[in-house]
Amino acid sequence: MSLLTARGVSMSYGAIAVLQGVDLVVAAGDRIAVVGPNGVGKSTLLRVLAGLVLPDSGVVTAIGTVGYLPQERDRRDDETAMQYLARRTGVASAERAMQTASERLAGGSAGTGQDYQAALDAYLALGGPDLEIRAAQLAASLGLPEDLDGPAAVLSGGQAARLALAAVLLARFDVLLLDEPTNDLDLAGLALLEDHLAAFRGGLVVVSHDRAFLERVAGQVLQIDPHSRQATMYSGGYQAYRIELERDREHAAEAYQTYAAKRDELTERARRQKEWARSGERSANSATARRKEPDKNIRHGRMQAAQQLGARAAATIRAAERLEPVAEPRKEWELRLRFGAATRSGEIVAVLSDAVVRRGTFQLGPVSLQLTWGDRMLVRGANGSGKTTLLQAMLGRIPLSSGRRSLGASVRIGEIDQARRTFDPQAALLDAFCAETGLLPAEARTLLAKFGLGADDVGRRVASLSPGERTRTDLALLMHAAANLLVLDEPTNHLDLPAIEQLEQALDGYDGTLLIVTHDRRLAERVRVTRVVTVSDGMITEG
Repeated sequence: MSLLTARGVSMSYGAIAVLQGVDLVVAAGDRIAVVGPNGVGKSTLLRVLAGLVLPDSGVVTAIGTVGYLPQERDRRDDETAMQYLARRTGVASAERAMQTASERLAGGSAGTGQDYQAALDAYLALGGPDLEIRAAQLAASLGLPEDLDGPAAVLSGGQAARLALAAVLLARFDVLLLDEPTNDLDLAGLALLEDHLAAFRGGLVVVSHDRAFLERVAGQVLQIDPHSRQATMYSGGYQAYRIELERDREHAAEAYQTYAAKRDELTERARRQKEWARSGERSANSATARRKEPDKNIRHGRMQAAQQLGARAAATIRAAERLEPVAEPRKEWELRLRFGAATRSGEIVAVLSDAVVRRGTFQLGPVSLQLTWGDRMLVRGANGSGKTTLLQAMLGRIPLSSGRRSLGASVRIGEIDQARRTFDPQAALLDAFCAETGLLPAEARTLLAKFGLGADDVGRRVASLSPGERTRTDLALLMHAAANLLVLDEPTNHLDLPAIEQLEQALDGYDGTLLIVTHDRRLAERVRVTRVVTVSDGMITEG
């Protein structure tokens, strides 16, 4: 039985089509991954399925409860961690509905008995009565604060990711809609999420660019085409999808080549036949032909032969027109990324000596660490262990409580931070990019276009860009910077799969110093590193 159905869903933003005639059926046990380039409409589709956005056309029908986890963790300033969990699991809204029905029932309103029963059933089905008990038990295993009544907004990036994970693990929805649930999760968190989704009996629709996660979780893949904005379903899991997609592309290319070759052959044949016909007619009617062949019947026969050749040319043209047209496969946009290092820095790039950073109850250090020219260092560790704090301490982004730090001579830093806060969120993208780079508007437009940010994008406010578009903007800035020290904190978050593969190639060819934090298992396997540092409870070990 289908739990969630979408029929003919289309959506546009102004003149820009985002989704076109998308059909989707989600049944219990389905594990559907939605894939496509950044900006193709994956998050929009999830919001439509969740009932948060009404489509321009089409119908979405849900039987049972539907839960949605957005791509950007939507912690509110006035919300505790427990209130966040209640909201994200649907318990808070079910409790409000139950209270409203109870008040109406007490007031003697007609029909409220059934409303109250329906609200109570929803509250019980979503696990409302024991949510706080289950949340407290789960918090300890996830490394969240014991007191979930503290404000959610003050949690670190790693803790925020764990809190979002907790919401998924605690939820009892019939259908889960998850948008980039693996972002910022450490390996332990990823394993918990994957195990939970493997045992989940409801329907799952997930957007993710984590290849290892997709290989383990997805049973079907829904691809949204960036040109037609239509969706195609592939069965058999993520690896099968990649194989079938490549096969489809090869078949499409072969079909077009066969069609184009036949069309060109007929066109060329018709051209030659026309030329021969014109040449024959001229020869048959010329004065020279009449002198050489006085018999008018023979000349007439030659003229008829030339006209018949012209008729065959017309028939050949009609044959070409009757060919079943085959569309030429579009060449997919490809991010061509290259990090060219600027002039070489000094031998010593960055140093921390007995450095200590204190943030509330958390302490990093004392840490002594030296980064030398050409090092390619991977920093790993659990959520909340202090990886981002270590990077910020080395770069001088945060004050040290004690100890010393220094940057070497001629160090030029290129950075992608975890929160993607490089640019003023209220500024237009083009203005912000020009201010940051010093480029002229025309130069900035050209560079941004190479990263898939065209004329319709550069006038938008930075805050209106999707997380993937902000990440592409940061990559454009890195490419311009010609940095000799790249510092990347979860660089694959929000990037689409082709862009991640391009990033891997660009990092492999980079000849400067690299400092990277990532939980992307495929990226960690494929990027060449010379040193590995592990951060645990504020202390570091190497090796």
